[in-house]
Amino acid sequence: MMVEAERANVSHTVFVFVGFPETYKHRQWYTAPFLLSYLLILAANSLLLYVIRTTESLHSPMYILVSALAVVDIVVPTAIIPKMLLGFLFDLSEITLAGCLTQMFITHFFSSVESTILLAMALDRYVAICLPLRYVEIVNGTLFAKLLVFTLVRSGAVMLTLIGLVLPLSFCDSNVINHCYCDHMALVSLACSNTDKNKAMGLAVIVCFVGVDTSLIFFSYVNILYVVLRAAAGEDRWKAFHTCGTHLMVMMSFYLVGSVTFLSHNLPIPIPVDVNTFLGLLYIIFPASVNPVIYGVRTKEIRHAILRMFKVQQLNKVFVLQVSSVKK
Repeated sequence: MMVEAERANVSHTVFVFVGFPETYKHRQWYTAPFLLSYLLILAANSLLLYVIRTTESLHSPMYILVSALAVVDIVVPTAIIPKMLLGFLFDLSEITLAGCLTQMFITHFFSSVESTILLAMALDRYVAICLPLRYVEIVNGTLFAKLLVFTLVRSGAVMLTLIGLVLPLSFCDSNVINHCYCDHMALVSLACSNTDKNKAMGLAVIVCFVGVDTSLIFFSYVNILYVVLRAAAGEDRWKAFHTCGTHLMVMMSFYLVGSVTFLSHNLPIPIPVDVNTFLGLLYIIFPASVNPVIYGVRTKEIRHAILRMFKVQQLNKVFVLQVSSVKK
C-alpha cells in the first residue's frame, strides 16, 4: 500500500516503491508484460548458456564473453523484476535501506560489468578481424585473467564508492521512491543531506563507463567496418555493415538510456516520473531480451548448434517411439 511517511527527525530505514506513480492505480495491468519479458529473458539466456556449455566448438574467447553477458542478463533482471511484480500484485513494495543498497549495488555493479563485457567483445572482434595473425598471441588465458581483475577492480571500486556516499545520508522527509527499484539517484533525491558528492559521483560513473567504453567500442567497430568493407564485395559488405550496425545500435541504446536514467535528477530538462521509470526498466529489460538474439541466434555457429540440439532431441523422441511400438 502506498504510504507517504510523515516528516521526522530520524532517518528512514524503510522505503516504499511507487513505480509509475501517475498511473499507480492501474499497476496490476503492468504485471503480464513484465512477467512475460522476465520469463523470456530467463529462457533465452539460459538456452544460450546451455548451448555454449555443451558445444565444444563454442569454447572460445568470444563465446566465453557471450556466456558472461548471458549471466549478467539473468542476474540484473532477477534482482529487480520479482520484487517489482510482488509490488504490482500484492502491494509488497516496502524495502529496508540495507535491502535497497544491496539491490542498488547488484544492479549498478553488474550493469557496469556488462559495459566491460561489451567493450571486451568489441575489442575481441577488432583483434580477430584487424589483426588475425596475432589473435592467438593476444587473446589468451592471461588476457582473460587481466580482464577479470580489471572488471572487478573498476566496477567494484566505483560502485562501492557510490554506495559509500549514500550511507551517511539522512532521509528525514519522504520515504517514497518514485521508481520500481532502488536506482541510485531515485534514492539520493529523497535525502535531506547535502548530495553534491553523490551527484558528482554519478557524473564520474557516466564518464568512467559510458565515456571511455563507448569511445573504444566505436573505434573498434569503425576499424572493423573499414577492414571488412575493403575486403568484401556485394552482399558480404551489406552483411558486415548490417551486423556491425545492429551491434552498435543495441549497445548505444543501452548506454544512452542508462545515462539518461542515471542522470535524470541532474538534467536540466524535466522528465515525467512515469517516463523516467519506464526508461529505467527499459535499460534493464531491453538489452537482456535482445542480447541472446544479437549475439546468439544471429551468430551462425550458435544458430547451427541450437538447430543440431533440437534435431538430436527430435531423433531421440522418434527412436523412443519406435522402440515402444516394437515392444508392444
